[in-house]
Amino acid sequence: MTDLHAALGADVLAGGTVLWRPLNAGVHVALVHRPRYDDWSLPKGKLDRGESLAACALRETWEETGVRARLGACIGDVRYAVPEGRKLVRYWAAEALEIPDFTPNDEVDELRWVTPATAADLVQYPHDRVVLERFRVPHSVLLVVRHAKAGSRKDWEGDDDLRPLSGVGRSQAAHLVDFLARFGPERYHSALPIRCLDTVRPAAADLPITPEPLLGEEGYWEKPDAGLTRFRELLAEPGVTALCSQGGVIPDVVALLLEETGVPANGVPSPQDKAVPSRKASTWVLTADAAGTLTSADYYPSP
Repeated sequence: MTDLHAALGADVLAGGTVLWRPLNAGVHVALVHRPRYDDWSLPKGKLDRGESLAACALRETWEETGVRARLGACIGDVRYAVPEGRKLVRYWAAEALEIPDFTPNDEVDELRWVTPATAADLVQYPHDRVVLERFRVPHSVLLVVRHAKAGSRKDWEGDDDLRPLSGVGRSQAAHLVDFLARFGPERYHSALPIRCLDTVRPAAADLPITPEPLLGEEGYWEKPDAGLTRFRELLAEPGVTALCSQGGVIPDVVALLLEETGVPANGVPSPQDKAVPSRKASTWVLTADAAGTLTSADYYPSP
């Protein structure tokens, strides 16, 4: 049993999605029919060695449906017994980015796009209905990345905004490329310090990075109300936005949003602790409704 299996208390780990697409002023979700079991279920599958649950969810969704997707909010875990022991499946909402003609495969012989209500009637298992009940379509997604590890402050004699990433930091930035790609950012923003810009520059590739002077430590604490307003604007932007900021900003802003909405923080080491974590190269995945109100908050401590 791996450390992840032990930490999650499961003998079998799997990832899955509620795969959705907009249709006729609403949304449809994907169900797959598995001939081996003669059932309708949500796309899901077992974790490969060395794979994260998020990567597993996207891979299995593509293998079963042929659809490329991007993740949104983590919907949560379901647990049930299987012949191999205790099984845990972690689900995400996932937006379809392309919908090719479906080709039957060894595991799935039919794909249906139906309303969430129809899906709840079709699925055979109570835990699938629980996941569908939790599912919400986001209006917007904001990925809030803390910059990767920088060189020592005490050994740096120049302008602190020019203090570069360390070797570890450059490695963290490289790992963020694949991690952030799972969420499909359409635009990138960053506080002004070079360590923030260089953290997301590899992931942004050819996309421009918009500077955000109000969302670095210096600008935010000089004008916190203006900084919070700017953060809310990015949170309300339709689609998926990535923002790189600093440890003196992220916990304060996220804590304010959590407190005003009562939204639970998922993925934090100690949920009872009021402190909002923000490790180097960590990411908060925040979703909001059409009014710009926070609807979910998921913390990923490492890429």
